[in-house]
Amino acid sequence: MKEINIKNAGITLFIAIVLWLIPAPNGVKEEAWHLFAIFAATIFGIILKAAPMGTMCMLAIAFTALTQVLAPGNPGASIVKSLSGFGDKVIWLIGISFFIARGFIKTGLGNRIAFLFIKIFGKSSLGLAYGLGLADLCLAPAIPSNTARGGGIIYPIMKSMAISFGSVPDDPSSHRKLGSYLTLNSYYMNLIASSMFLTGTASNPMCQKFAANLGINITWMSWAAAGFVPGLVAFILVPLILYKLYPPTLKKTGDAPKMASEKLKEMGAMTKNEWLMMFAFVVLLGLWILGDKLSIDATTTAFIGLSLLLLTSVLTWEDVKSEKGAWDTIVWFAVLVMMASSLNELGFIGWFSELIRNQIGGLNWLIAFPVIILVYFFSHYIFASATAHVAAMYAALLGVGVSLGIPPMLLAMMLGFMGSIYGVLTHYGHGPAPVFFGSGYVELKAWWLRGLEIGIALLIIYMGVGGLWMKVIGYY
Repeated sequence: MKEINIKNAGITLFIAIVLWLIPAPNGVKEEAWHLFAIFAATIFGIILKAAPMGTMCMLAIAFTALTQVLAPGNPGASIVKSLSGFGDKVIWLIGISFFIARGFIKTGLGNRIAFLFIKIFGKSSLGLAYGLGLADLCLAPAIPSNTARGGGIIYPIMKSMAISFGSVPDDPSSHRKLGSYLTLNSYYMNLIASSMFLTGTASNPMCQKFAANLGINITWMSWAAAGFVPGLVAFILVPLILYKLYPPTLKKTGDAPKMASEKLKEMGAMTKNEWLMMFAFVVLLGLWILGDKLSIDATTTAFIGLSLLLLTSVLTWEDVKSEKGAWDTIVWFAVLVMMASSLNELGFIGWFSELIRNQIGGLNWLIAFPVIILVYFFSHYIFASATAHVAAMYAALLGVGVSLGIPPMLLAMMLGFMGSIYGVLTHYGHGPAPVFFGSGYVELKAWWLRGLEIGIALLIIYMGVGGLWMKVIGYY
């Protein structure tokens, strides 16, 4: 498979050249407009899959530094500013959390937790769905790669359970027996868990960063407090809704607890490294929850957690070096955050927000709020990356909404939640989607139709229950 799609790369280059040559609109600095041209071309390149995301971001750094849009006439300062994203604490929070996730997989603690929940809840297909979902939820605070959680831990166990009950991927006649339901439900639960914690998925800290640029302070605990109730309601209702919309033909799975017990027996007693991993997990959660009171930043906490794992040899430096997903994420996150933050500093986001506000300036915020959320949610159909979507639209829509009088914290958090749950819409909408879709249990039409139905249900839950809950806790 070629890494570079010549046709789509040509389209991306054409977009960049056209935008660059268009004169900057009134009120926009020329360097801000030129940076927007590079940023827009990068996003389009990612959407069109002209090249891998890392390649697109390396090109963006090269063009940003070469054209000196961040420091006109100063090549030295230009490259320094182009690389400034790598010094952002948000980038390292995500990168280090990927390394911590490796600890759960390497020690087997993630699998043990999943089998424990299956042992307790797995007597029915619905109970099995909740058991797998609870395992994902427990792991979510410390594993920000929902692809690692869903694809590396939950998916193999889910597939094994489905096959054990005669629901085989290669046999279309048996898909609906159990595999189809568990596949979609496990994916949906992964996204719900991702929405509930700042460290639940990689794009959440990016939202935190963009909100901070607009003067909105979001901490690990403030995100968890806002996301807990709507997330819990969604966690309870979604398996039931899907059970009605897309029911498994096998209702009882009485052998699942026995299978889980056998797996746990094979694993034996918890090892020293599993206990150390559990200890590090508890320390991480405690410091993230109490970080504000103890004056310890979330990224500092992540460094503490990684240091514990390295000092106790739960992880080795070789493990850290070989975690390609983490280093890949650090690279493209740093570049996207650098460009989006620079657009804000150069006044482009403020100009764009004002432009939109002038068009819909008479709109009451109670109407503007759902309009903005719906536009953000359903525009995800054109994005193959949640991170690219957040980078492209989060800051601009947040700026527009705040200028229209929407309570800042309400909008910042709701857009943040959408960054996870809009992944239900398509089979490419979030990191774990290709893994679950690739199982072969769910055909494309069913995936998109169920995704739309569950997406509408999640919008109602998060905007209704979540909006009221944030009012109760004083976020607006």
